[in-house]
Amino acid sequence: MSAVRPQPVARLSARSLSALWYRHSIRTQLLIIVIAIEIAAMLVGAAVTILKARTSTRVEIEASTKLAEPLVNDAVRLIHDDTPARQVLENLPLQLRFLRHVRISVRDMQGTAITPAATVTAADTPAEIDRGPAPAWFYALIAPPIESRVIPIVANGRQIGSVLIVSEPGDEIAEVWSNTVALGFVALSLNIAVIGSLYILFGRALAPLTGFNRGLADLERRNYQVRLATSKAREFATLTARFNALAEALEIARAENVRLGHRLITAQDDERKHTALELHDEVGPSLFGLKATATSIANVAGERFDGSRAMLTERVNDMLAIIEHLQAINRNLLNRLRPMALGHIPLQDLVAQVIRDRAREHPHIAFSFSAAELARSYGDAVDLTIYRCIQESLTNAIRHAEPRNVVVTLGQTPDGDRSIASAASPIEFIIRDDGRGIAADAPRGFGLQGMHERVRALGGEFAITPRPEGGTSVRVLIPTGEWLPVAVTKTNEQE
Repeated sequence: MSAVRPQPVARLSARSLSALWYRHSIRTQLLIIVIAIEIAAMLVGAAVTILKARTSTRVEIEASTKLAEPLVNDAVRLIHDDTPARQVLENLPLQLRFLRHVRISVRDMQGTAITPAATVTAADTPAEIDRGPAPAWFYALIAPPIESRVIPIVANGRQIGSVLIVSEPGDEIAEVWSNTVALGFVALSLNIAVIGSLYILFGRALAPLTGFNRGLADLERRNYQVRLATSKAREFATLTARFNALAEALEIARAENVRLGHRLITAQDDERKHTALELHDEVGPSLFGLKATATSIANVAGERFDGSRAMLTERVNDMLAIIEHLQAINRNLLNRLRPMALGHIPLQDLVAQVIRDRAREHPHIAFSFSAAELARSYGDAVDLTIYRCIQESLTNAIRHAEPRNVVVTLGQTPDGDRSIASAASPIEFIIRDDGRGIAADAPRGFGLQGMHERVRALGGEFAITPRPEGGTSVRVLIPTGEWLPVAVTKTNEQE
């Protein structure tokens, strides 16, 4: 069996840490770095404090022990020979009670401590008593090795006991602990204040990045009139200038594309209009003339009484059927190229007629139409786009959605609803149905693509989305006037 190759754990860990690190904002990353530096500094400071405290405690304890030994010797030499031994042993600790950092224990010849008072601790002042002992772990880090001295007590020429001097670093360590806690509290308070100040300062310094984010989001939504406020920081000022230049270039390119698209749509509509006029003015009358001629031939053939009458009547009827078929094709072509009523009746009435025709053809569907006050016409390009989009949307709803209700609204939106200005308010129509709906990833057919391209060519917006309550919503917004320069939208007020 082949050995399983071990997974590179270190590489996976590095990738995980990298992903976790870059998941945070720059402000958070900077604060994490500062906090890590402060923690490292605090650890180094704590290590230095412990080392210094160990040294100072050891020196202090050694000095106290060396000082206690001659004092105890002096106290022993001052003992009167006529003093009873028991009284000497009991009174000696009282004479040594002011010695610090040592524990004095007076013992008899059998090694037994003489009364509880014979043990003298160094907790001599109220401050030392109130301070309390240091934690065991801190004591273990600071405490030096325990030192002890034994001094014999001689009275009347004989030894009556001994004095045991043992170093007691507890009060010194408690003092160091108290000072360390106070210093740590001050350092922690200062660090919290510094981190809070840095959080605010980093936020102000990095505020232009938030403006860049909003500005890029506006560009993604094709709002090319967005401009960023100039930052006082030199680096951000350069980026802001480049961003504003890019937005201005995109705005100029978009305006040029809109003009080119409008010219293309206008040229196509003019060609369709010309073709429709040719069909209406030339082909239509010619077919009508053919039909009139065939009808006259049929009348002449009806007056004959020979054997050719039946044959002529049959051929003439065939001609009339062909002519009627051509006339129907001609009418369909005229309607597909350009509705003949376009430009002759108001746009609102033209749309209402389309909806009435669909309601008559599909009586099982309830159609509703509401329109705000509209102009009679917005130009052939806009009128024909609205007419075709509504026509195609109704056809798609009837053919694919199987709805019970279709609601059509048409009107002009206030200029304040948009981030761009126009000489006239944009016109908007929305078609909602309660049918089967449309999937978000459903492929778009040629009809929808044609609608989308035509609306975009006029600088408008096209959206088809599923409705939360069921069904589909089609929204089209088309500007109805020339685009005007307006005050730019500032997305970054933070300098």
